[in-house]
Amino acid sequence: MLLTGTDALTDAAREGRAIPGFVAYNLETVQGIVAAAEASGTPVLLQAGSSAFKHAGREALMGLALDAARRSTAPIGVHLDHSRDLDEIAACVDAGYTSVMVDGSHLPFTENIALTRQAVRRAHAAGVWVEAELGALAGDEDVSTGATAPGGSMTDPAQAAEFVAATGVDALAVAVGNVHGFTAEPVRLDLPRLERIRAAVPVPLVLHGASGLPEPELLGAVRRGVAKVNVNAELRRAYLAAVASTLPDATGGADVVATWAAGRAAVAATARRIAERLASAAEG
Repeated sequence: MLLTGTDALTDAAREGRAIPGFVAYNLETVQGIVAAAEASGTPVLLQAGSSAFKHAGREALMGLALDAARRSTAPIGVHLDHSRDLDEIAACVDAGYTSVMVDGSHLPFTENIALTRQAVRRAHAAGVWVEAELGALAGDEDVSTGATAPGGSMTDPAQAAEFVAATGVDALAVAVGNVHGFTAEPVRLDLPRLERIRAAVPVPLVLHGASGLPEPELLGAVRRGVAKVNVNAELRRAYLAAVASTLPDATGGADVVATWAAGRAAVAATARRIAERLASAAEG
């Protein structure tokens, strides 16, 4: 079933837990994420977004994600991740996405506000909630590069308050030392900064780049107001490891189904583990 509105997000923020946003690229990753939601009994966001559209095609992946979510017994939102294109946002809203992320983090502050306002106006008119980003994350969202996060890219709490008030966004992705992809050294989040952002803004916070975060850092962020946690690289790694392990046996018979099935199962198992841990974050 489609998870619409922001109630699940605001409930998670209030209760000290988080909803995972899992990135999907193809049929098997979509199916694995849906299976994880059904097995865990927790709401999830199925993120089929800009970068994945380049691989699968926008119409094909949009339709696949929405159909899978609607048919599922679990509450699943379909989310557009990291979009800088207002036309793309409009297309996803029109198709039935339940939420969108407008990414103006690469722009100067005033231009980020202007872009985000336009996205909010378009999405809210259709009952779709909007995530925006303030601050810059190092790394590539589709390829793990071992990047590090420079302190100068972090979100400023006072600026965050101004941004949320000026744009009307429903959730804010922040930069507090988090990085897209896995890193050579463990990531340490600026949790005091996160606390100040939480105190300054009235909307739930979003943490991108959660793959590979030490558990104390991840759970510390959730307990400080992060209500949505994006996971991508960890699912990619699980998928590829499973495919690689089946290739020696599958190659002789050209058994592509065995590799696809192994990848799907690995995504499902990994996503379920993460969803259940985020759902129980408040319990310690």
